[in-house]
Amino acid sequence: MTRKMFLMTRTAIAVTSLSLLAGGSVLAQGQQVDLLIKGGTVYDGSEGNKGFIGDVAVSGDKIVYVGPKAPMTARRTIDARGKIVSPGFIDDHTHGNRTYFDATDPQMRMWPAWIMQGATTVVAGVDGSGEPEVQVQFDKIRQQGIGVNYIAFVGYAPIRKRVIGEDARAPTAAELLSEKQLVAKAMCEGAAGFSTGLWYTPQFFSKTDELIELAKEAAKRGGIYDTHQRDEATYSIGLVNSVKEALRIGEEAGMPVHIGHLKALGPTVWGQSAEVIKLINEARAKGQVVTADQYPYPANQTSVQAQIIPSWALDGGYPALIKRFNDPATLEKIKAETRENLKRSNGAHAILFTKYGQPWTGKRLDEVAKEWKVEPVDAAIRILRQTDRQSIVIFSMTPKDIHAFMQQPWTATGSDGGDGHPRMYGTFPTKYQDYVVRDKVISLGQFVRSSTGLSADIYKLDRRGYLKNGYYADIAVFDPVKYVAKSNFVKWDQLAEGVQTVVVNGKLAVDNFKMTTVLSGMPLPHTPTPGSCL
Repeated sequence: MTRKMFLMTRTAIAVTSLSLLAGGSVLAQGQQVDLLIKGGTVYDGSEGNKGFIGDVAVSGDKIVYVGPKAPMTARRTIDARGKIVSPGFIDDHTHGNRTYFDATDPQMRMWPAWIMQGATTVVAGVDGSGEPEVQVQFDKIRQQGIGVNYIAFVGYAPIRKRVIGEDARAPTAAELLSEKQLVAKAMCEGAAGFSTGLWYTPQFFSKTDELIELAKEAAKRGGIYDTHQRDEATYSIGLVNSVKEALRIGEEAGMPVHIGHLKALGPTVWGQSAEVIKLINEARAKGQVVTADQYPYPANQTSVQAQIIPSWALDGGYPALIKRFNDPATLEKIKAETRENLKRSNGAHAILFTKYGQPWTGKRLDEVAKEWKVEPVDAAIRILRQTDRQSIVIFSMTPKDIHAFMQQPWTATGSDGGDGHPRMYGTFPTKYQDYVVRDKVISLGQFVRSSTGLSADIYKLDRRGYLKNGYYADIAVFDPVKYVAKSNFVKWDQLAEGVQTVVVNGKLAVDNFKMTTVLSGMPLPHTPTPGSCL
């Protein structure tokens, strides 16, 4: 190629990178935009993108230019030299809605734990937790404002509790119809899909056929099946069979499957990541849409009863569990099975209490048992007699499995963020620092892709997840050296550092490393399949 041809080609590329504004006119040389992010290393969120030095321009709530040196002026210019510029991160699996809807502090409406990581969109209602009144959630968000964009699932837990209660039984025909109607209602109000948390009671008491019937209601309306699968270890059907169940539900309902916080939990299934990956890849090769998300930590989080108490003992809820504790014969049976579950959980030393304000906060289960001069099972039961809301983290995963899942092109990033685990405040910088910079498990491009464009594709988001002309201006700018998590397993609620700028729908949510008070997020309701909500 001659130098003249090269210059002509470069000019043509620059011209075609100029975008159309809302009215359809092309940005002219020297035209003024609202915001110009200059000189950063731009990763656009697409697969295989290796980044380039360039500029991103914003007018209103849209990106209007992505490319080399922008041919326009701006009302506000941000110097991003030496920084990474990416789409705002999308968190595929969050529980921050509990804090948001109950918040009395207006600052919590910003979702600070997420905004300060560079996250601009969150997915809630996961693990089967989403209330069927999706429209009520969206209306409240519009009324009081929110710092991030918000996607909601309808969850199986509130539906089952409302219709059946907490009993271990199948629904009657009339009850199943009521459950299906609640799924349909939520989908027509904008839910992204149907979510289950089959690890937890009473959801655990369900049969696969019931779940397929409920999932079909979401499938008719274009929804996703999202699941905290029934078993991530060997508590019931086992990890591999649990994945098979999730795939069967999606296949028979005719909808995409998304597996939340994919992991191999505990020594009984360490190394099974290879078989799980093989199953998912085989399903995908046959045309089934299957994806997953993952948080970058070796420890999961749940409650004491969910982790180690046998599920049958939770039939009827917490009051019924306490009654069973008070029956000597039943208690001995519970203790025997709990000992086995402790082994599955990698032992009593793997369990750390993280909920603030308790005498055992920051201690391992074996430490508490030693202080009380009892065995770990008795210590756990003594704690459960005092409270049913005791958060624990369990060091249950191996690097080999974490790495294997993370390297899959269908694995997105999800914090599973809620009180009691550092992932709520540190998922994205931890994934970057530990697995991109330190261990080189994935590339920087893969980190951005798995945290942005992949998630946008999974949820079929309208013009989000990428730095492209005409897309909504959700943007993160972070320092590649200073972008770090400050949260840990003892102090889990410390804000991340190193994010210079966050833009949500064209407005600055983080400016010069500090959070603003601009609530520019919005609900992102799923549009049901035409004709499915008549």
